[in-house]
Amino acid sequence: MEELQDKYVRFDWAIKRLLRQKANFGVLEGFLTVFLGEKVTILEILESEGNQLSAEDKFNRVDIKARNSKDEIIIIEIQNTRELYYLERILYGVAKAITEHISLGETYYKVKKIYSISILYFDIGKGSDYLYHGQNHFVGVHTGDRLQVNVKERDAIVPRMPAEIFPEYILIRVNEFDKVAATPLEEWMKYLKYGTICPDTTAPGLSEAREKLKYFSMPPKERMAYDEHLSAVMIQNDVLDSAKLEGKMEGREEGREEGREEGREEGRAEGREEGRAEAYLTVARNMKQLETPIDIIVKATGLTPEEIDAL
Repeated sequence: MEELQDKYVRFDWAIKRLLRQKANFGVLEGFLTVFLGEKVTILEILESEGNQLSAEDKFNRVDIKARNSKDEIIIIEIQNTRELYYLERILYGVAKAITEHISLGETYYKVKKIYSISILYFDIGKGSDYLYHGQNHFVGVHTGDRLQVNVKERDAIVPRMPAEIFPEYILIRVNEFDKVAATPLEEWMKYLKYGTICPDTTAPGLSEAREKLKYFSMPPKERMAYDEHLSAVMIQNDVLDSAKLEGKMEGREEGREEGREEGREEGRAEGREEGRAEAYLTVARNMKQLETPIDIIVKATGLTPEEIDAL
C-alpha cells in the first residue's frame, strides 16, 4: 500500500491539467519560489493558447503563463523531446509575451518584466550543472562596473538596474540531476526527474503536491490518459535516441568511404550531415506512424509540415 501512496503525477502532466486550477496554486507558487529564489504569489493564470495571429506564427502556446503579485509575467515550458533552435524559440516567446502585454499608445514604462522557465528533459548542450540562469547586465568594458540607468518613476528620477527590466531565463536540465535531495531545490529536482516526494518534505509546494498530485486520486479515465501520455513520451524519446545513434553510425561509415586522405575530413563531415538528415526523416516517419500531432513532429525534427506530409 505504501508504494501506491508514494506514486505521484509527473510535473509535466500536472502543469498541463491540474496546476491551472486556483486550488492548486500552492504547488505552482512553491515551485516558482524555489527556482526564482524569492517568494512568489500567483494572481492568475493567463491565457496561453489562442495567441496565434496567423498560420505562420510559430509561438502559439506555452504550458503556463502566469501573472504574479508584482505584476510580472512568468512563462513555464516543459520539453520532453529535443527541439532544434530551442534558445531562439524561447527568445521569440519572451519577445511576443512582452508585446502582448503592452497596448498601442502606452508608455514603455508599462513593459512587463518576464521570467522564462524551461524544464528540459533532453540534452541541450555541454555543461556540468543542472540549473542555469541567464540575465541581462551592462558591464563596463574597462571598469567592470554594472551600469545603472536613470528612469522617471512617480515624478522622481531613480536609478534602476537593467536586470530589473530585462527578461530572465532559467534552464532546468532534469536529466543532469544526480544528487541526494538535501535542499528544497534538490527535492524539487528529484520530483521533476523521478516523480517521488519525501513524506516529511518541507520544500515550498511539495507538501501540497503530495496531497493534490497523487496518481491514485485521479479518476480512472484521467489515469488512463496519463498512462498513455507517459507511453508516448517514452516512445518518442526511444525513437529520437535510436535515430541519433543511426545517424552517427551512418555519418562515420560515409566518412570512411571517401577513402582518400585529403578528402577524409570533408567526407566525414558530409557523412555526419547526411546521417543527421536521414535520422530526422526516420524520426518523423516513426512519429507519424504513431499518429503524433504534426506540430510536435515539426518541433522534434525541424522538418516542415510539407516535408512530413510527403513521408
